[in-house]
Amino acid sequence: MPERPTPTLEIRARVSYPGFDLDLDERIDLAGVTGLFGPSGSGKSTLLRCIAGLERGSGGAVRFNGATWQESGANTFVRPWQRPVGYVFQDTRLFPHLTVTGNLQFAADRAVSDAGIGFDEVVDVLNIKALLSRRPMSLSGGEQQRVAVARALLSQPRLLLLDEPLAALDVGHKREILPYLEALPARFGIPAIFVSHAAGEMARLADDVIVLESGRVRARGPARDILGRESLDASVVPFEPVTILNVRVARQLPELGLTRVSHADQQLTVPAVERAVEGDAIRLSIRAGDVVLATSEPRDLSVRNVLKGTVIRAAELPDSAFAIVTVETDGVHLQAQLTRHAVSELSLTPGMPVFALIKTATFDRSL
Repeated sequence: MPERPTPTLEIRARVSYPGFDLDLDERIDLAGVTGLFGPSGSGKSTLLRCIAGLERGSGGAVRFNGATWQESGANTFVRPWQRPVGYVFQDTRLFPHLTVTGNLQFAADRAVSDAGIGFDEVVDVLNIKALLSRRPMSLSGGEQQRVAVARALLSQPRLLLLDEPLAALDVGHKREILPYLEALPARFGIPAIFVSHAAGEMARLADDVIVLESGRVRARGPARDILGRESLDASVVPFEPVTILNVRVARQLPELGLTRVSHADQQLTVPAVERAVEGDAIRLSIRAGDVVLATSEPRDLSVRNVLKGTVIRAAELPDSAFAIVTVETDGVHLQAQLTRHAVSELSLTPGMPVFALIKTATFDRSL
C-alpha cells in the first residue's frame, strides 16, 4: 500500500487585541504531532482557535490539504462545525447532563467527514468502557480528558487540536493520560497540533516544535533540536534544555520494576515501561540538570546508566553560574547543565571523551 502524503496546513493569521498582535504566515507539514510551544500569552491558543474557525474576526487564510477553510480576500469562511477538526480544550467542556456515552454519541452524530474511526475502537484505545454510563462530574480529571479526547476522535477529524489538555491536571493524572495521547497519531493516522508551555510535555509528545513569542514564530524544527536549544536563543523562552532519546526495549525486568532499553550500541535501565515488549520503540527525555559528567570511567557508584560520548561544545548561560555542555553520544547531542566552575576544573573542551551519568529515576517518562 503506498504511503499517504503528509498533510499540510497553510495559515496566514492576523489577530489584534489590546496589547497583543498575532501575525504569522506559515506552511506546516503535519507529520505526527506538531507542538506549539512558548510562554503564556505568546499566541498559542489564539493560533489554534484561528485554525478551528473560532476567531471569527481574524484576518488571513487557512488551508488544509488544499481545501480553503478561510480566505479574507475572497470572503470565504467555513464555520467551525463544518471543519473536519477535533478540538480538545483544557477544561474538557463535556456536557454535564449527558452520560459519557451521550457525549460521545453527540460528536459521532454530527461528524462532517468519515475518517473511519469506530466507536468501539476509540473506547478500547482510551480505556473508557467502564465509564460509559457515568456523568462527567463523577469522573476524575484524567478520566474527563480521556473522554474529551474520545469525543474529539468520534467527530471523525482530519486534524486533532490539543489546547493544553494537561494544564489543569496534577502529576498523577498527567501520568494517567499521557500514554493515551502518545498513542493517538500512530493508531488513528490523524495529525495533531499540541499546545503547551511545558518542555517536558513537548519532549514526550511532539515530533516537531514551533516556538511562538509575542504572536510571532521565533523558531521551528525537530523537537530534539528546539528543546535542546540548538536553534533557540536561551534568553527567549526560559526552560531547562531537554535531550530526547529514541530507544528500543531490550528486556523487561518485572522482578526489579525496570525496563532495559538500547540506544545504538549502549544500554540504559529505566523505570518499567508498561505494555511494552522487546523491540518496541519508545521515547525518553532527559533534563540537562539530571546529567553528570565524568572525565574517567566511573566505578562503585549507585548510578547504573553511563553513556560514553565526546564533548561538542560548552556554552555559558548569560548572567548565571551555569553552562550547558553538549556531548555527542551515538549520534545524539546530550545536554548537561554544569556550573561554570566545574567546566573549568574539568577542562571540558571540544573533542574530549567523557562519560555521562544518568540516574534511572530521572528518565522522564511521567513528567
